[in-house]
Amino acid sequence: MQDLVIFGAGPVRGRRRGRAQSGSAILEASLVLLPMLALLFALLDFPVAIFAQNTLRNAVREGVRYAITQQTCCGSQDTAIKNIIIANSLGFVTTNDITSGATTVTIQYYKGTTLAAVSGSGSNAAGNICVITASIQRAWMAPLWRSTGLISYTASSSDVMEAPANGILPAR
Repeated sequence: MQDLVIFGAGPVRGRRRGRAQSGSAILEASLVLLPMLALLFALLDFPVAIFAQNTLRNAVREGVRYAITQQTCCGSQDTAIKNIIIANSLGFVTTNDITSGATTVTIQYYKGTTLAAVSGSGSNAAGNICVITASIQRAWMAPLWRSTGLISYTASSSDVMEAPANGILPAR
């Protein structure tokens, strides 16, 4: 085999050195790539979690705004409020989540003057306070150091009920 001399460097043997190191390049790339991907997913996890929390807060706020104006004309007001929350949650809350128990939406009414809990017909009367709370659990994209792999979001909003436009309270 012929020795090669490159600008004053010593002799270099043909291709033997490149073949011996080709396996180590793949190994080094995998050792670097896996932690880098874990870091990338972790960096994406937190903004998605913050976005989901803010979206849930907005959906609950819209549910309260809908409830206090008593826009429902017929049917159950509580069901209509839950549908508004689902419509404003950008897919983080679905009907299946509510029926399966993965998401809980509670609607409570309190007497405006005494703050005593009110239930049944007339609980959504003008002057009463409507409190809506929603809780969801979602899995992290990269549950690296978390034990359960689930993150819980809870949002709550409240406001004072207005008098209905036609004077008739919607059914709860």
